[in-house]
Amino acid sequence: MTFIQTDDAPSAIGPYSQAVVHNGLVYTSGQIALKPDGSDELLAEDVVVQAVQVLKNLENVLKASGATMESVIKTTIFLADMDDFVVVNEVYEEAFGSHKPSRSTVAVKTLPKNAKVEIDAIAVVK
Repeated sequence: MTFIQTDDAPSAIGPYSQAVVHNGLVYTSGQIALKPDGSDELLAEDVVVQAVQVLKNLENVLKASGATMESVIKTTIFLADMDDFVVVNEVYEEAFGSHKPSRSTVAVKTLPKNAKVEIDAIAVVK
């Protein structure tokens, strides 16, 4: 296993890695809307702004792992409010374009730092 840490995404806020590469696959940890600059505050309250940052963070972790958004095979989206499904879906679709990995979307009671959205992924390392 190879443990991934990149300065282009927020550091883990607990005892875990940003991602782990094993047997040609990368398993990312969930990303929330923290900036990679080490600040400990969420980017904004707006779920669209958060979703954009989450997907940028995810893309940077994938890149550091030798993968891309186009090599993602599965994602999981965690939403603090399922009423945000439609707008987060629009941001997600823009980030992935015509690539459509399998996906689960789950409503949760709370997320770290009271984030509104968190996304993780499994991808093929190129």
